[in-house]
Amino acid sequence: MKIFADTNVLISAFTARGLCADLLEIILADHQLMTGEFVLQEFERVLITKLSVPQNKVSKTILFLRKHHHIEPIPDKPSEVKVRDEDDRWVLESALRAKADILVTGDKDLLVLSKDLTQIKIISPRGFWEILKK
Repeated sequence: MKIFADTNVLISAFTARGLCADLLEIILADHQLMTGEFVLQEFERVLITKLSVPQNKVSKTILFLRKHHHIEPIPDKPSEVKVRDEDDRWVLESALRAKADILVTGDKDLLVLSKDLTQIKIISPRGFWEILKK
């Protein structure tokens, strides 16, 4: 499966041991990991400005991600789907253009769209874990 990881999933995977780190390992081993340039820019900004991760560590992490998965370019426009946070429209459009099967996110504003969209499944990390266990 093509799995598009949102910023919050990637940040959790790289900053803490737990569910998202375990999911990332499984995705890398058994599926196609996808994300977008927009997500990587947000990932870098959050790690450096909010979590005070040194730039060299962030650069190495982004280099690792670029080597191990598909990165969708920043779309020319955000998704037409209405989402409270404008940034989420860019994430959604990136996932749709990547033709991902699943968007894994902890973002509640994106998760509420799951019942309205047919082009992509939007699932929480816990929900994706449950799918993998079956």
